[in-house]
Amino acid sequence: MTDQTMTSGAESAVPANPQHSRKLAGLQLPMLGKAVIVIGVLIALTIPFSVESFTMYQVTLALIYAIGIVGLNLLTGFNGQFSLGHSTFFALGAYTTAVMMNQWDVSFYATVIPAAVVCLVAGFLFGLPALRLDGLYLALATFALAIATPQLLKHKHLEEYTGGVQGLDAFKPEAPGWFIGLNEDVLDDNAWLYYMVLAFLILTFWLANRLVKSRTGRALIAIRDNPLSAKTMGINLPIYKATTFGVSAMFTGVAGALSAIAVEFVAPESFTFNVAIMLLVGLVVGGVGSIYGAIFGGFFVLLVPNFSESFGEWLKVQGVLDQPQGLTWAIYGLFLILAVYVMPGGMMHLVNWVVNRFASEPTK
Repeated sequence: MTDQTMTSGAESAVPANPQHSRKLAGLQLPMLGKAVIVIGVLIALTIPFSVESFTMYQVTLALIYAIGIVGLNLLTGFNGQFSLGHSTFFALGAYTTAVMMNQWDVSFYATVIPAAVVCLVAGFLFGLPALRLDGLYLALATFALAIATPQLLKHKHLEEYTGGVQGLDAFKPEAPGWFIGLNEDVLDDNAWLYYMVLAFLILTFWLANRLVKSRTGRALIAIRDNPLSAKTMGINLPIYKATTFGVSAMFTGVAGALSAIAVEFVAPESFTFNVAIMLLVGLVVGGVGSIYGAIFGGFFVLLVPNFSESFGEWLKVQGVLDQPQGLTWAIYGLFLILAVYVMPGGMMHLVNWVVNRFASEPTK
Protein backbone atom coordinates (compact mmCIF):
# COMPACT_ATOMS: atom_id res chain seq x y z
CA MET A 1 0.00 0.00 0.00
CA THR A 2 1.33 3.43 -0.97
CA ASP A 3 1.56 6.13 1.68
CA GLN A 4 1.97 9.85 1.22
CA THR A 5 4.53 11.86 3.17
CA MET A 6 5.25 15.56 3.51
CA THR A 7 8.71 16.67 2.49
CA SER A 8 9.78 20.34 2.79
CA GLY A 9 6.17 21.43 2.81
CA ALA A 10 5.45 19.67 -0.50
CA GLU A 11 3.57 16.39 -0.87
CA SER A 12 5.48 13.59 -2.55
CA ALA A 13 4.60 9.95 -3.03
CA VAL A 14 6.64 7.26 -1.33
CA PRO A 15 7.90 4.64 -3.82
CA ALA A 16 5.90 1.44 -3.86
CA ASN A 17 6.98 -1.17 -1.35
CA PRO A 18 9.04 -3.80 -3.23
CA GLN A 19 7.51 -6.49 -1.02
CA HIS A 20 4.12 -5.79 -2.61
CA SER A 21 5.48 -6.80 -6.01
CA ARG A 22 6.36 -10.29 -4.84
CA LYS A 23 4.05 -13.08 -5.99
CA LEU A 24 2.70 -16.32 -4.62
CA ALA A 25 0.39 -18.63 -6.58
CA GLY A 26 0.54 -16.15 -9.45
CA LEU A 27 -0.84 -13.24 -7.39
CA GLN A 28 0.92 -10.26 -5.90
CA LEU A 29 0.89 -10.44 -2.10
CA PRO A 30 -1.64 -7.61 -1.53
CA MET A 31 -4.02 -9.20 -4.07
CA LEU A 32 -3.42 -12.63 -2.52
CA GLY A 33 -4.35 -11.24 0.90
CA LYS A 34 -7.61 -9.83 -0.46
CA ALA A 35 -8.38 -13.11 -2.21
CA VAL A 36 -7.84 -15.06 1.03
CA ILE A 37 -10.21 -12.71 2.87
CA VAL A 38 -12.90 -13.13 0.21
CA ILE A 39 -12.51 -16.91 0.23
CA GLY A 40 -12.64 -16.93 4.03
CA VAL A 41 -15.88 -14.93 4.04
CA LEU A 42 -17.43 -17.24 1.43
CA ILE A 43 -16.49 -20.29 3.48
CA ALA A 44 -17.93 -18.67 6.60
CA LEU A 45 -21.21 -18.02 4.80
CA THR A 46 -21.58 -21.75 4.05
CA ILE A 47 -21.04 -22.92 7.65
CA PRO A 48 -24.76 -23.35 8.53
CA PHE A 49 -25.22 -25.47 5.39
CA SER A 50 -22.22 -27.73 5.98
CA VAL A 51 -22.01 -28.48 9.72
CA GLU A 52 -24.36 -29.69 12.44
CA SER A 53 -26.01 -27.33 14.91
CA PHE A 54 -23.57 -27.89 17.81
CA THR A 55 -20.53 -27.29 15.60
CA MET A 56 -22.10 -24.08 14.32
CA TYR A 57 -22.66 -23.02 17.94
CA GLN A 58 -18.98 -23.61 18.69
CA VAL A 59 -17.94 -21.59 15.64
CA THR A 60 -20.25 -18.80 16.81
CA LEU A 61 -18.56 -18.73 20.22
CA ALA A 62 -15.11 -18.73 18.62
CA LEU A 63 -16.04 -15.70 16.50
CA ILE A 64 -17.36 -13.92 19.60
CA TYR A 65 -14.08 -14.55 21.39
CA ALA A 66 -12.25 -13.25 18.31
CA ILE A 67 -14.10 -9.93 18.63
CA GLY A 68 -13.01 -9.68 22.27
CA ILE A 69 -9.42 -10.55 21.33
CA VAL A 70 -9.38 -7.75 18.74
CA GLY A 71 -10.36 -5.32 21.50
CA LEU A 72 -7.52 -6.51 23.73
CA ASN A 73 -5.12 -6.42 20.78
CA LEU A 74 -5.80 -2.74 20.16
CA LEU A 75 -4.77 -1.99 23.73
CA THR A 76 -1.86 -4.39 24.17
CA GLY A 77 -0.65 -5.18 20.68
CA PHE A 78 -0.86 -1.69 19.17
CA ASN A 79 -0.68 0.64 22.16
CA GLY A 80 1.53 -1.37 24.51
CA GLN A 81 -0.77 -1.27 27.57
CA PHE A 82 -0.92 -4.64 29.28
CA SER A 83 -4.32 -5.65 30.65
CA LEU A 84 -5.42 -8.61 32.75
CA GLY A 85 -8.85 -7.15 33.38
CA HIS A 86 -10.75 -7.33 30.12
CA SER A 87 -13.06 -9.94 31.61
CA THR A 88 -14.64 -6.96 33.40
CA PHE A 89 -15.61 -5.27 30.15
CA PHE A 90 -16.72 -8.60 28.71
CA ALA A 91 -19.01 -8.96 31.73
CA LEU A 92 -20.17 -5.34 31.56
CA GLY A 93 -21.29 -5.74 27.96
CA ALA A 94 -23.05 -9.02 28.72
CA TYR A 95 -24.85 -7.66 31.77
CA THR A 96 -25.88 -4.45 30.00
CA THR A 97 -27.63 -6.56 27.37
CA ALA A 98 -29.11 -9.00 29.89
CA VAL A 99 -30.39 -6.28 32.24
CA MET A 100 -31.97 -4.29 29.40
CA MET A 101 -33.66 -7.41 28.04
CA ASN A 102 -34.89 -8.65 31.46
CA GLN A 103 -35.65 -5.46 33.34
CA TRP A 104 -36.85 -3.22 30.53
CA ASP A 105 -38.00 -5.80 27.96
CA VAL A 106 -35.75 -4.29 25.30
CA SER A 107 -34.96 -6.16 22.09
CA PHE A 108 -31.39 -7.41 21.80
CA TYR A 109 -30.79 -5.27 18.73
CA ALA A 110 -31.40 -2.14 20.81
CA THR A 111 -28.94 -3.21 23.51
CA VAL A 112 -25.76 -3.50 21.45
CA ILE A 113 -25.08 0.23 21.10
CA PRO A 114 -25.82 0.96 24.79
CA ALA A 115 -23.52 -1.93 25.78
CA ALA A 116 -20.79 -0.54 23.53
CA VAL A 117 -21.20 2.99 24.93
CA VAL A 118 -21.24 1.80 28.56
CA CYS A 119 -18.02 -0.16 28.02
CA LEU A 120 -16.42 2.71 26.10
CA VAL A 121 -17.09 5.12 28.97
CA ALA A 122 -16.06 2.58 31.63
CA GLY A 123 -12.82 1.79 29.80
CA PHE A 124 -12.00 5.47 29.31
CA LEU A 125 -12.66 6.28 32.98
CA PHE A 126 -10.55 3.34 34.15
CA GLY A 127 -7.84 4.35 31.69
CA LEU A 128 -7.50 7.82 33.23
CA PRO A 129 -6.17 6.77 36.66
CA ALA A 130 -4.26 3.94 35.00
CA LEU A 131 -2.20 6.54 33.13
CA ARG A 132 0.07 6.77 36.15
CA LEU A 133 0.75 3.04 35.90
CA ASP A 134 2.75 1.09 33.38
CA GLY A 135 4.02 -2.42 32.80
CA LEU A 136 3.56 -4.78 35.72
CA TYR A 137 1.83 -2.13 37.83
CA LEU A 138 -0.86 -1.65 35.20
CA ALA A 139 -1.21 -5.43 34.94
CA LEU A 140 -1.74 -5.65 38.70
CA ALA A 141 -4.36 -2.88 38.62
CA THR A 142 -6.32 -4.58 35.85
CA PHE A 143 -5.89 -7.93 37.62
CA ALA A 144 -7.54 -6.42 40.70
CA LEU A 145 -10.39 -5.19 38.50
CA ALA A 146 -10.95 -8.67 37.10
CA ILE A 147 -10.91 -10.27 40.55
CA ALA A 148 -13.36 -7.72 41.97
CA THR A 149 -15.93 -7.89 39.16
CA PRO A 150 -17.67 -11.20 40.04
CA GLN A 151 -17.98 -10.09 43.67
CA LEU A 152 -19.44 -6.73 42.66
CA LEU A 153 -22.03 -8.46 40.48
CA LYS A 154 -23.14 -10.46 43.52
CA HIS A 155 -23.39 -7.43 45.79
CA LYS A 156 -26.74 -7.06 47.53
CA HIS A 157 -27.20 -3.47 46.29
CA LEU A 158 -26.89 -4.65 42.67
CA GLU A 159 -28.69 -7.95 43.09
CA GLU A 160 -32.01 -6.42 42.06
CA TYR A 161 -30.59 -5.73 38.61
CA THR A 162 -27.94 -8.42 38.13
CA GLY A 163 -29.84 -11.32 39.68
CA GLY A 164 -27.02 -11.93 42.16
CA VAL A 165 -25.60 -15.43 42.19
CA GLN A 166 -28.65 -16.69 40.27
CA GLY A 167 -27.77 -14.64 37.21
CA LEU A 168 -30.09 -13.58 34.40
CA ASP A 169 -31.54 -15.20 31.30
CA ALA A 170 -30.83 -13.63 27.92
CA PHE A 171 -32.61 -15.36 25.08
CA LYS A 172 -31.34 -15.19 21.53
CA PRO A 173 -33.47 -13.12 19.10
CA GLU A 174 -35.83 -14.95 16.80
CA ALA A 175 -34.88 -15.12 13.14
CA PRO A 176 -37.09 -13.02 10.85
CA GLY A 177 -39.52 -14.86 8.62
CA TRP A 178 -37.85 -13.86 5.37
CA PHE A 179 -34.57 -15.38 6.61
CA ILE A 180 -36.09 -18.75 7.51
CA GLY A 181 -38.01 -18.73 4.26
CA LEU A 182 -34.75 -18.83 2.29
CA ASN A 183 -34.19 -22.42 3.42
CA GLU A 184 -36.48 -23.77 6.12
CA ASP A 185 -34.50 -27.01 6.46
CA VAL A 186 -31.26 -25.26 7.46
CA LEU A 187 -31.87 -21.67 8.50
CA ASP A 188 -33.25 -21.16 12.01
CA ASP A 189 -32.63 -19.01 15.09
CA ASN A 190 -29.15 -20.50 15.59
CA ALA A 191 -28.16 -19.78 12.00
CA TRP A 192 -29.48 -16.22 12.34
CA LEU A 193 -27.33 -15.72 15.45
CA TYR A 194 -24.29 -17.10 13.63
CA TYR A 195 -24.70 -14.74 10.69
CA MET A 196 -25.29 -11.84 13.05
CA VAL A 197 -22.07 -12.61 14.94
CA LEU A 198 -20.23 -13.00 11.63
CA ALA A 199 -21.46 -9.56 10.56
CA PHE A 200 -20.24 -8.06 13.84
CA LEU A 201 -16.86 -9.75 13.37
CA ILE A 202 -16.45 -8.38 9.84
CA LEU A 203 -17.44 -4.89 11.07
CA THR A 204 -14.96 -5.20 13.95
CA PHE A 205 -12.13 -6.18 11.61
CA TRP A 206 -12.96 -3.32 9.26
CA LEU A 207 -13.10 -0.72 12.04
CA ALA A 208 -9.93 -2.02 13.70
CA ASN A 209 -8.02 -2.01 10.41
CA ARG A 210 -9.22 1.51 9.60
CA LEU A 211 -8.11 2.66 13.04
CA VAL A 212 -4.69 1.00 12.95
CA LYS A 213 -3.87 2.29 9.46
CA SER A 214 -5.02 5.82 10.21
CA ARG A 215 -2.98 8.67 11.65
CA THR A 216 -4.40 7.80 15.06
CA GLY A 217 -3.21 4.21 14.68
CA ARG A 218 0.30 5.36 13.81
CA ALA A 219 0.25 7.51 16.94
CA LEU A 220 -0.75 4.50 19.02
CA ILE A 221 2.12 2.46 17.63
CA ALA A 222 4.53 5.35 18.24
CA ILE A 223 3.41 5.49 21.89
CA ARG A 224 3.99 1.75 22.17
CA ASP A 225 7.44 1.80 20.61
CA ASN A 226 8.84 4.97 22.16
CA PRO A 227 6.61 7.06 24.44
CA LEU A 228 9.23 9.80 24.89
CA SER A 229 9.69 10.29 21.15
CA ALA A 230 5.91 10.25 20.64
CA LYS A 231 5.49 12.97 23.27
CA THR A 232 8.26 15.00 21.63
CA MET A 233 6.37 14.78 18.33
CA GLY A 234 3.34 16.41 19.97
CA ILE A 235 1.23 13.32 20.62
CA ASN A 236 -1.02 13.74 23.68
CA LEU A 237 -0.17 10.53 25.53
CA PRO A 238 -2.85 10.71 28.27
CA ILE A 239 -5.70 11.29 25.82
CA TYR A 240 -4.53 8.63 23.38
CA LYS A 241 -3.94 6.02 26.09
CA ALA A 242 -7.25 6.61 27.87
CA THR A 243 -9.19 6.66 24.59
CA THR A 244 -7.51 3.46 23.44
CA PHE A 245 -8.50 1.84 26.72
CA GLY A 246 -12.08 2.93 26.07
CA VAL A 247 -12.18 1.72 22.45
CA SER A 248 -10.60 -1.58 23.47
CA ALA A 249 -13.21 -2.03 26.19
CA MET A 250 -15.96 -1.17 23.70
CA PHE A 251 -15.03 -4.00 21.33
CA THR A 252 -14.70 -6.44 24.21
CA GLY A 253 -18.07 -5.28 25.60
CA VAL A 254 -19.77 -5.96 22.27
CA ALA A 255 -18.29 -9.47 22.37
CA GLY A 256 -19.74 -9.84 25.87
CA ALA A 257 -23.17 -8.72 24.69
CA LEU A 258 -23.10 -11.29 21.90
CA SER A 259 -21.96 -14.02 24.29
CA ALA A 260 -24.92 -13.27 26.57
CA ILE A 261 -27.44 -14.22 23.90
CA ALA A 262 -25.31 -17.05 22.49
CA VAL A 263 -25.15 -18.76 25.89
CA GLU A 264 -28.58 -17.36 26.83
CA PHE A 265 -27.47 -16.81 30.42
CA VAL A 266 -25.20 -14.53 32.45
CA ALA A 267 -23.94 -15.09 35.99
CA PRO A 268 -21.02 -13.70 38.02
CA GLU A 269 -19.16 -17.00 37.86
CA SER A 270 -19.19 -16.81 34.06
CA PHE A 271 -16.84 -13.80 34.12
CA THR A 272 -14.03 -14.79 36.42
CA PHE A 273 -10.34 -14.05 35.90
CA ASN A 274 -10.20 -17.11 33.63
CA VAL A 275 -11.99 -15.11 30.93
CA ALA A 276 -9.25 -12.45 31.03
CA ILE A 277 -6.59 -15.16 30.74
CA MET A 278 -8.53 -16.76 27.88
CA LEU A 279 -8.51 -13.48 25.93
CA LEU A 280 -4.80 -13.01 26.63
CA VAL A 281 -3.99 -16.55 25.46
CA GLY A 282 -6.01 -15.95 22.28
CA LEU A 283 -4.08 -12.73 21.71
CA VAL A 284 -0.69 -14.42 22.05
CA VAL A 285 -1.58 -17.49 19.97
CA GLY A 286 -3.22 -15.45 17.22
CA GLY A 287 -0.43 -12.91 17.11
CA VAL A 288 0.21 -9.75 19.11
CA GLY A 289 -0.37 -6.77 16.84
CA SER A 290 -2.32 -8.80 14.27
CA ILE A 291 -6.02 -8.11 13.69
CA TYR A 292 -6.85 -11.23 11.68
CA GLY A 293 -4.89 -13.44 14.06
CA ALA A 294 -7.81 -13.04 16.48
CA ILE A 295 -9.69 -15.71 14.49
CA PHE A 296 -6.99 -18.30 15.23
CA GLY A 297 -6.90 -17.16 18.85
CA GLY A 298 -10.68 -17.49 19.19
CA PHE A 299 -10.70 -21.05 17.91
CA PHE A 300 -7.69 -21.97 20.02
CA VAL A 301 -9.18 -20.86 23.35
CA LEU A 302 -12.47 -22.58 22.52
CA LEU A 303 -11.36 -25.87 20.99
CA VAL A 304 -8.08 -26.75 22.70
CA PRO A 305 -9.57 -27.02 26.24
CA ASN A 306 -12.34 -29.24 24.83
CA PHE A 307 -9.77 -31.34 23.00
CA SER A 308 -7.69 -31.63 26.17
CA GLU A 309 -10.71 -32.91 28.06
CA SER A 310 -11.55 -35.40 25.30
CA PHE A 311 -7.94 -36.58 25.20
CA GLY A 312 -8.03 -37.14 28.97
CA GLU A 313 -11.21 -39.21 28.61
CA TRP A 314 -9.57 -41.22 25.85
CA LEU A 315 -6.64 -41.99 28.16
CA LYS A 316 -9.15 -43.20 30.76
CA VAL A 317 -10.83 -45.50 28.24
CA GLN A 318 -7.43 -46.89 27.28
CA GLY A 319 -6.72 -47.63 30.92
CA VAL A 320 -3.78 -45.23 31.13
CA LEU A 321 -5.42 -43.01 33.78
CA ASP A 322 -8.12 -43.55 36.37
CA GLN A 323 -8.97 -39.88 37.03
CA PRO A 324 -8.14 -37.78 33.96
CA GLN A 325 -10.01 -34.68 35.17
CA GLY A 326 -6.99 -33.22 36.92
CA LEU A 327 -4.89 -33.73 33.80
CA THR A 328 -7.11 -31.68 31.48
CA TRP A 329 -5.46 -28.34 32.21
CA ALA A 330 -2.02 -29.95 32.18
CA ILE A 331 -2.68 -31.17 28.62
CA TYR A 332 -3.98 -27.70 27.73
CA GLY A 333 -0.79 -26.20 29.14
CA LEU A 334 1.33 -28.53 27.03
CA PHE A 335 -0.55 -27.51 23.90
CA LEU A 336 -0.04 -23.85 24.81
CA ILE A 337 3.68 -24.35 25.38
CA LEU A 338 3.93 -26.21 22.07
CA ALA A 339 2.06 -23.41 20.25
CA VAL A 340 4.33 -20.73 21.70
CA TYR A 341 7.43 -22.77 20.90
CA VAL A 342 6.43 -23.50 17.30
CA MET A 343 5.12 -20.01 16.55
CA PRO A 344 6.56 -17.57 19.12
CA GLY A 345 5.13 -14.62 17.20
CA GLY A 346 1.66 -16.12 16.94
CA MET A 347 -0.18 -17.85 14.13
CA MET A 348 -0.32 -14.83 11.84
CA HIS A 349 3.41 -14.26 12.15
CA LEU A 350 3.93 -17.90 11.16
CA VAL A 351 1.63 -17.45 8.16
CA ASN A 352 3.50 -14.31 7.12
CA TRP A 353 6.82 -16.12 7.43
CA VAL A 354 5.61 -18.98 5.22
CA VAL A 355 4.23 -16.56 2.62
CA ASN A 356 7.46 -14.53 2.52
CA ARG A 357 9.51 -17.73 2.40
CA PHE A 358 7.83 -19.05 -0.72
CA ALA A 359 6.90 -15.81 -2.48
CA SER A 360 8.86 -15.13 -5.64
CA GLU A 361 10.90 -11.98 -6.09
CA PRO A 362 9.61 -9.37 -8.57
CA THR A 363 11.15 -9.60 -12.02
CA LYS A 364 13.37 -6.71 -13.04
